[in-house]
Amino acid sequence: MTRQRIGTALALGALAMSVGTFRIAAADETHNFSANVGVVSNYLFRGLTQTDDGPAVQGGLDYEHSSGFYAGAWLSNVDFGDGVEYDIDFDEKTFDVVETSNSPGYELDGYLGFSKAINDDLSFDVNAIYYAYPDGRDLDYAEIGGSSTWKWLTLGLAYTVYGQADDAPGVPSGEALYVEGDWYYYASLEFALPYDFGLGVRGGYYDFDYNDGGNDYGHWGLTISREAGDFGTFSLNYDQVGRDTYNDDPQFWVGWLKEF
Repeated sequence: MTRQRIGTALALGALAMSVGTFRIAAADETHNFSANVGVVSNYLFRGLTQTDDGPAVQGGLDYEHSSGFYAGAWLSNVDFGDGVEYDIDFDEKTFDVVETSNSPGYELDGYLGFSKAINDDLSFDVNAIYYAYPDGRDLDYAEIGGSSTWKWLTLGLAYTVYGQADDAPGVPSGEALYVEGDWYYYASLEFALPYDFGLGVRGGYYDFDYNDGGNDYGHWGLTISREAGDFGTFSLNYDQVGRDTYNDDPQFWVGWLKEF
């Protein structure tokens, strides 16, 4: 998986925060196609569960050109829980259930970008990604982003350029999350350890355009992974959010990833 998104991505600890770290196609291979499949005990994206603390099966297809261009798609099951909307009459002291909204069952992302190594130690990446929830309602959004990696350190950011929630019925313009104007900043450290072990440390901050920082949050985490040859890569992971308006309990989960 070239794009290694959170969830399956964290099984390797290679891309903890967003699209950002991509394998650069070998110079002697003009076209490179790859696939991946993974299982995680909890799909976490930027510190927050996407599966109601349940497991996920994930996979993707990727294309890379030796110039640095790449494109791909990635799929995972999701569960955001069910929500109920009420019509409340404060004068009559009554309320009625207007509608029950069900969580989408899966997420399907499409992405493309350009990644290049400047030298053995320094590389950069620019990308665009569309997060789609085909069986959901007003949840899709799109980002553009970029990152730079120097040896074991990656710094990056992503900007939301479009969000369906901003045009959702009954939602005032700009009064939603995951819409145009949101920023996400992240950093990660990746180290190779003896005996095919790896260590990843990550942190990120979500700056939402809505509510003057009332929904913003930071998060951090750590991954210990072990490559097992043909059996893929296994990982033990820790993540936590630093704001009690979200679930700020420590989250521990395991992952497995196999690339083809």
